Amino acid sequence: MADILETIKEKCIRGKRVELIEEVKRALADGIDAKTVMNDALIPAMSVVGEKYSSGEFFLPQMMLGARAMSEALLMLKPYLAQGTYEKKGKAVVGTVAGDFHDIGKNIVKIMLEGGGYEVVDLGVDVSPEAFVEAVKKEAPRFILMSALITLTMDSMRKTIQALESAGVRKQVMIGIGGAPVTQKFADEIGADFYGSDAHGAVEKCNQLMH
Repeated sequence: MADILETIKEKCIRGKRVELIEEVKRALADGIDAKTVMNDALIPAMSVVGEKYSSGEFFLPQMMLGARAMSEALLMLKPYLAQGTYEKKGKAVVGTVAGDFHDIGKNIVKIMLEGGGYEVVDLGVDVSPEAFVEAVKKEAPRFILMSALITLTMDSMRKTIQALESAGVRKQVMIGIGGAPVTQKFADEIGADFYGSDAHGAVEKCNQLMH
């Protein structure tokens, strides 16, 4: 069993989508349950991909390949996971803030979160402060993760936090922010709970705050 899980992990790290799906199918056929495939192969694989990206060993295209491979494998495992007692860690709402239409970073964070055992509600791009407020009321998430890829839209993060405060729901959630122009200093300035320098960092912070 260890061999096939190691192979799945390796295929995922290298972003070999077709081969990964074949190996996952083989594992399921051999009686390895979906939760084991996810917890012992796919999640560790995404941690490695995240670490390699953070250290500069992987660049964005390699990280995207790994993330896409992971996403397809998870999609395939979903029906099997639903049958079992699959524990979700918590719920996170993700979105790119108002005025910003970039979604690659957000999508990677979403995949990494799902791979890490979180339930994710994706609000998409150009998300208004009001939409984030509505999502908190409707979904009762543990986390809100906001992304901004251009400096001009960073102020939408501040406005969103202000809107959550005005609506009286700010204390119900932990707010994380990230994106190319975003810094820890800016996170402190607008009253966010944490800053993630990349997708791996964002998921790590969520994991720390869950405990």
